[in-house]
This record gives sequence, C-alpha cells and structure tokens, in this order.
Amino acid sequence: MSSFAIPGADDFDFEFGDWTVQHRRLNERLSGCQDWTSFEGRASTRPILGGLGNLEDNELDLPGGRYRAVAMRSFDPSTGQWAIWWLDGRAPHALDVPVKGRFEGGIGLFFAEDELDGRPIRIRFTWDKQDATAPRWEQAFSADDGATWETNWVMRFSRSGTN
Repeated sequence: MSSFAIPGADDFDFEFGDWTVQHRRLNERLSGCQDWTSFEGRASTRPILGGLGNLEDNELDLPGGRYRAVAMRSFDPSTGQWAIWWLDGRAPHALDVPVKGRFEGGIGLFFAEDELDGRPIRIRFTWDKQDATAPRWEQAFSADDGATWETNWVMRFSRSGTN
C-alpha cells in the first residue's frame, strides 16, 4: 500500500500484483459494429515514483498472436487527478494521449480528447474497484462530444496464483 497520506494517491493500490485478465474487444470502433472478440491475457502491476504512480505490464493473447503493452499511471497531488498512458508494444514509439480523472465511490472516470480515423473523439476509461478482488476496466469512445458512448473494450481482472 502507498505510504502517502495524500487523498487519492492510493487509488490504484488495489491493482498491485499479478492478474489474469479476460478481455472482450469490439472488432470495429464507432462504426455500428456488434461483433466482439474475447481473449485472455495477464497483467502485473507495481508501484513507481515513490507510490505516486504505477506500471501495469500486459500480455494480450489475441487470436492473431500475443503482444505486450504497458499502462503507465501517475498521480498529481496538486489536482488530485490521475493520468493514464497506454503504450502498445506493436507501436513502441507511439504513446497514446493520456486520459485524466479520479475515483469517487470506487468508480474511476478518466477522459481525453483524441482522433479516430481523422475525426475528433472523446475517450473514457472507467475503472470499477468496488470489488477489489475482481476489478473491471472499460474503454468507450464518443463521436458526439460525450452525448453518447460506445464501449469498445472490457477487461475483467482476477488474481493469478503467482501473488
């Protein structure tokens, strides 16, 4: 656990350790697609920055082959917000735009502005840690400035036997 008495700095401490991850990902985003692909993966999360950040190392077993990715998170005590970046090992020099936000009542909401196929979109990450032994993450995109959202990726975490 974090040694900090800063409110919010320990929001992601629940994720420290090793996890088995069940992924469900929409095949095409913001196109009306209803087809999903399910696959497994693993994640291992550890603290960095003296407890004000963490790294989540991921292995994703897509039907077409395995790849690695990393989620990097850092906490800003002055704003009480977290920033989350995603780095896909298949594009190792392309760090995604960070989503920023915070937890309230066990639900974390994180937002960013980005582009998809040349058009502006909003991104939302939702972390549900109400059951810290089985957290859930979702990614959703909006093409109408947040009026409607399409969930396109869901991850369900369960503790692996290596903790």
